[in-house]
Amino acid sequence: MAPETSLKHPPRAGERPQTECHDPATGKLIGHSALHSAAEARAIIARARRAQVDWARLPLAERRAAILRVRDHIVARAEELAATISRDNGKTRVDALAAEVVPAAMAATYYARRAPSFLKARRLRPSSMLLSNKRSKVVRVPFGVIGVISPWNYPFSIPFSEVVMALLAGNTVVLKVATQTQLVGRAIESCLVAAELPEGVFSYLNLPGAIAGDLLLEAGVDKLFFTGSVPVGKKLMAKAAETLTPLSLELGGNDPMIVCHDADLVRAAGGAVWGAFQNAGQTCAGIERVYVHRDLYRPFIDLVRDKVQALRVGPDIDHHVDIGAITTKSQLETVQRQLADALDKGATLWAQSECPENPAATFHPPTVLTDVDHQMEVMREETFGPLLGVMSFESYDQAIELANDSNLGLTASVWSKNTRAAERLARRIRAGAVTINDHIVSHGLPETPWGGFKESGIGRTHGEIGFAEMTEPQCIVHDTMPGVKKNMWWHPHGPRIYAGILGLLRLLYGSSGRVRVAGLGALLRVVPRVFRG
Repeated sequence: MAPETSLKHPPRAGERPQTECHDPATGKLIGHSALHSAAEARAIIARARRAQVDWARLPLAERRAAILRVRDHIVARAEELAATISRDNGKTRVDALAAEVVPAAMAATYYARRAPSFLKARRLRPSSMLLSNKRSKVVRVPFGVIGVISPWNYPFSIPFSEVVMALLAGNTVVLKVATQTQLVGRAIESCLVAAELPEGVFSYLNLPGAIAGDLLLEAGVDKLFFTGSVPVGKKLMAKAAETLTPLSLELGGNDPMIVCHDADLVRAAGGAVWGAFQNAGQTCAGIERVYVHRDLYRPFIDLVRDKVQALRVGPDIDHHVDIGAITTKSQLETVQRQLADALDKGATLWAQSECPENPAATFHPPTVLTDVDHQMEVMREETFGPLLGVMSFESYDQAIELANDSNLGLTASVWSKNTRAAERLARRIRAGAVTINDHIVSHGLPETPWGGFKESGIGRTHGEIGFAEMTEPQCIVHDTMPGVKKNMWWHPHGPRIYAGILGLLRLLYGSSGRVRVAGLGALLRVVPRVFRG
């Protein structure tokens, strides 16, 4: 088995501790990343706080230009970045380019273009003509220092969008990527360095995952974005509660696919194979459970078997490979455990790809299981690997019940030629994003919000909704009536003031014309006091 990325301890005298980086497809050492101490991390966050004031004051046009310079750097070095992602994470270079590099360039362009409208002050219409002199607007205020903790499965594209949105909104950013994909993290750092940002605006941290969240929160980041496991997300939420630091959590999924009786069989089968096994199944929004209408079940699983058996698994040498390696040994062991659990409980191994035998690597063949049920781990827990369970259903009510039978609700998909019927089903699924006749794709669309229901997380990233999470709404209220010295409800109080305010209420909402007229009279008797000091 390939060793997981590890810390090189102890360092030689005068040498900074390093994180070792290994290629999951070969087990070979491919690089190092300098490790930061807790004291250095606190100093970096303090520097980011000092830099944020001037960064937020910078004209938005200059912040947008900086992000577009980052985009241009990515485009110019796309192949180099894809190769780094592939070697550090284990995915194929096609996966790295299509699901990481291209979406990052799209995100930089989209958010730079839309930032002015997302940050524009929004005027509020008065709720009542009698108080129309109170003119209000909502402005967006950056939080300050944004902390981002990102995972190893999409080590480039997941943190990149959050970094870009935070910087455009006027925050400074401290990024901590997964220990297992430090070379990708350093590649992100190089992209931001190429934009020549002011010192402290973007900072890269290499910290052990066990201490990173607590340290960022204790050091005073103003908001934390975390993508990772449910247990770690819950621990961070408890820690953040000590200081009421806001969090955005994306904590994974156990995502269902519903195949309707009228689905396009070829597209649905191809979508199931891609959605389940892309990135070796290490996708929080990947398909893990498929529910197929009984009328289509047998032809569906037959076609899926043909497609799975044709998948090519192995190291990406010349692009003639479809599935790469699992990133870590521990994740491979999780996949193996869930497969054994399903087989022990009566599942049938319906289809499996060929897989290279290399004890130094972490490959696992894409595997399809039938005769599964919800007593099996593979159908109840997030697998995060190339396993797919397939069940048939009798009615659409049953399909929805099965799809919702999970503590997670990140994404889902419905496959049907009747798009209206498919959307009706989609609206019944408890998931943050539901795709019709496709899967996962919304994560690559920068305009669509990303996040889940239930234990899949809190908050959203991406799109206008996600961009808004990078700022706090501040309400500004102006009094625009000239000559007013005080409001009618200011001191001193008395019976006449009470009657006047009661008259205002009855004028606005009285049950009859007579009641409203009487209210107007009482109100007019106290109006002159507002012009007296």
